[in-house]
Formats: sequence, structure tokens, C-alpha cells
Amino acid sequence: MAEQQWKPRVNPWLIAGSVALAAFMEVLDTSIANVALPHISGSLAASTDQGTWVLTSYLVANAIVLPLGGWASSVIGRKNFFMACIVLFTASSFLCGIAPSLPVLLLCRILQGAGGGGLQPMAQAIMADSFDEKQRGLAFSLYALVAVLAPSIGPTLGGWITDNYSWRWIFYINIPVGLLALLLVSRLVDDPPWARHDTRNLFKVDYIGLGFLTLAMAGLQIALDKGEEDNWFASHFIIAFASMFVVGMIGLLFWELKGAKAPLMNLRLFKFRNFAICCFLMLLVGGILNAGTVLQPQFLQQVVGYTATKSGQALTWGGVALVLVMPLAGFLVSKIPARNLIALGFFLFTGAYWYVSNHLTLDISFGYASVLRVIQVLPIPFCFIALTNAAYVGLPREASNQVSGLINFARNIGGSILISLTGAEVTNRSLFHQARLQNSMSVANLQFAARLQSLSSFLQGSSTVYGGSGNLAGQAAIYTQLNQQAATQGYVDVYRMLAWLTGVTFFLAFLLAKPKAGEKAPEGAAH
Repeated sequence: MAEQQWKPRVNPWLIAGSVALAAFMEVLDTSIANVALPHISGSLAASTDQGTWVLTSYLVANAIVLPLGGWASSVIGRKNFFMACIVLFTASSFLCGIAPSLPVLLLCRILQGAGGGGLQPMAQAIMADSFDEKQRGLAFSLYALVAVLAPSIGPTLGGWITDNYSWRWIFYINIPVGLLALLLVSRLVDDPPWARHDTRNLFKVDYIGLGFLTLAMAGLQIALDKGEEDNWFASHFIIAFASMFVVGMIGLLFWELKGAKAPLMNLRLFKFRNFAICCFLMLLVGGILNAGTVLQPQFLQQVVGYTATKSGQALTWGGVALVLVMPLAGFLVSKIPARNLIALGFFLFTGAYWYVSNHLTLDISFGYASVLRVIQVLPIPFCFIALTNAAYVGLPREASNQVSGLINFARNIGGSILISLTGAEVTNRSLFHQARLQNSMSVANLQFAARLQSLSSFLQGSSTVYGGSGNLAGQAAIYTQLNQQAATQGYVDVYRMLAWLTGVTFFLAFLLAKPKAGEKAPEGAAH
């Protein structure tokens, strides 16, 4: 009875703000280093390919630690584990900043990823237990704002810091934020009575499950990170790591369900229909969110010619839109059944990506690029908050640590997969359109011949690169335009694929149970 009546001793919004601050710091670091990679590689005498391991090492460590939150909390308590993660993340951020070489930086990034891996799920679990069910949707709107806003502003902030100061400061800025978050959590957060812990659980960690998880995540991340570069399954290197992922996942599933006495990941939660569907849909939302955040700045930089900072700034109004829409979505969760909001979100995603595919052009203005970003992010709050809220429906309160760990794990994996697949598909579709357009570059084509003659006359004698040959300069100019058009069509195709993907996913939302808005679903409906 005392457990049911427990409430936090301070205003739950103070708790939510404190843990959200720590989570924001961690999520920001998943994207802030992206635009600084050339500077990091040059400073540490590493190649561009070697520099990408700065991102990969962090993501692998982050993914491995995400499911460990439940076990660690059972040993030292959720609050203590959360504070330990803040300390590890903050200290390793300082070490990243002073790293004298790439191997040292990679080691520090692994430590930073390990510390960050416990912050997201624990922040979400603390919020879930600090609010009653009717207020939980609004609380999760704050968490959702952190999860989707931080990756959006990361490239802009990282580019500005790197251009004006040094890449090392993208790590140093975590120190004051981490110290403030540590102070607030230590003063405001308490563990609820059902979040019991016992130091005797220290030796009950599922080492075999952890080994399989490490094997699977390392294989997946390396295969995705290097796949496009090494021509995917034409490379024995990629085949080896893809096989490592498959073996690791099969071993993990079999061991966690059949062999483990104290499983690392409570996969039996997937017997609850709502939870299983929410995890799958969150995997797609995480993929769509991260892919969209990468695709537009990439298009603006590589095709249109924006600088890294300017392309990041084009995402800014998307962040403003999220700040405005998040509270509305959080409020609606308590008024409208979750599956209706999720369906609405995916319907809006479909319309947004289809609209972007029809309006993505080489002469796009900065203002219109900002508008396209706003259109893409508006559906996110409805899906993200409703899914996060619905994932807990019908589950016991003591499972909140595992629920938050698995739902965040799904989101992170979805991001890794869809970023890689959309990037590869942009390249493939660009090459397809390039080959198709090249077929038209023949003197037998009257339009091509007229265009070449016009450019040749205009450029005759003005190009020193081609020895004053207007014909060669004209051909080069047309070929450059061809590549730009082919690349643009490649991005258009990928946006249309995302529209089709979200359109199909729209129907999956109706597989969720249909509790009344703001009420807990019955146990049987969740299975």
C-alpha cells in the first residue's frame, strides 16, 4: 500500500528537468562530433576513414550499456547508477578534450559512450515513476524534446565551436553541464520503494548475454559504418562483421530466453503485444529521425554547396517547431488514445516526406530549406511521446528500468540502420540517374548539342584549365550539372522511399491496444 501511495518529495517537474539536462548532454554528443571529424583527423594525424571510428566507438559502447541499466540499478540503486553515469560521462569528456592521439581519443570515447548509455533509459525511468499516468505524457514530452532536439542542433553547435575555437571544446562544454546535472540529481532525485537494490546482485550479471550483445553490436555498427565504403557484401570484411552480428543476435536471443537465470535483457517483455509493437515502431521513428537529420544537411553541403555551419543553421527552425509542438503532443496523450496519435504522426510523416521529395531542387533557398525541415519534424512529437507512453501500458511498475532500456535500445539501433541504408541508397540512386542522364549526352540529341554549343561559345578563351578550349570547358560544365541533377534525384528517391515506409507503418499503429485516453490498459489487452 505504501508503494502505491509513494510520491517524490519535490515537484516532479524539477526532477524531470534535472534528469533531462543530463540526457540532453548525452544525446547531443551523438551528433556534435560529426562535422568536426575532418578537424579531429587532421589534428591527430589520422585519415578520414580512421576518424569515423570516433563516432563508431561511442555508438557501440552506448548500445552495449543501454540494456545494463536494470542490472546496475539492482546493485547500487537507480539514482546512484544515474549519478555514476554522469560522473563517468563528464570525466571522459574532459579526457577526450585533452587526448594527444587517436587511439587515446577512441579509448576515451568508449568510456564516454559507456557513461552515456545509462543516462537515457534511467532518465526516462525516473520520469515514468515520478509522475502519475495522467501527467506522464506531458513529462515524456520534455524527454522527447531532449531526444529529438539535441541531434538537430548538434551539427550546428559542433560546426560553430570547431570553426571559432577548437574541436576539443565540443567535449569541454560537457563539463559544466555535467557538474550542474550531478548537483541537481543528488539533491532532488530519490529511488521509489519498488526500485529495490542489493549489492549481492553484483555477481549476478549475465556475462554470456553481455558477450553476445557486445559481439552483435560491434558487428552491426562496423558493418554499417564501413559498408558503403567497402561495397557492402562484395567485401569479405563486411561479410565477416555482418556474420558476427547474426551469430551474436541469435546467441543473445537463445540465451536470454532459454539459458539465463538473471537475463541481461528481459526479452519476455515482448510477449506483451503493446510493448513489442511500440519497440518496433520506435525503431522506425529513431531511424526516420536520424536519417532525416543527416540527409538534409548532407544534401545542402554536398550538392547545393552550403558550409557545414550554414547547413546546420537550416535545421534551427525545426528545433523551434519542436519546442512549440512538444507540449501540445504531451497534452494530447492524456486526451486521445495513443494509437490514434501514433497513426496521426505516421500519416503526417508520409505527407511530409512526399512533399519534400517534390520540392527538393538545386536552387532551393535557405528559407525554403528551413521550411522543409520544419515540415519533417512536426510529426515527431506525436509518434515519440505516444510510443514512449504506450510502451509502459499493462506492464508492472518494477519493469520500468527494463522497458526504458529496451525502448531506447530500439531507437538507437533504428537510427544506425536507417542512416546507413539511406546513405547507401542515395549513392546507388544517384549513380542510376547519372547513367540515365549520360545517355542523353550525345550530339545526336539536339537539345544537348545546342546547349553544348552555347556554353562553348560563352566559355571560349575564358578557361585556362582546358587551354582556352570552349568545347572542353562546356562539356565539363554540363557534366558538373549532370552530377548535381543526378545527386538531387537520388535524394528525391530516398525521400519518396521514406514516404512509402511511413505510409505502410501507419497501419501498424492500429495493432496497438485501445485504452481510453489517460487510462491504463487492462493486462489482457497488452498481450
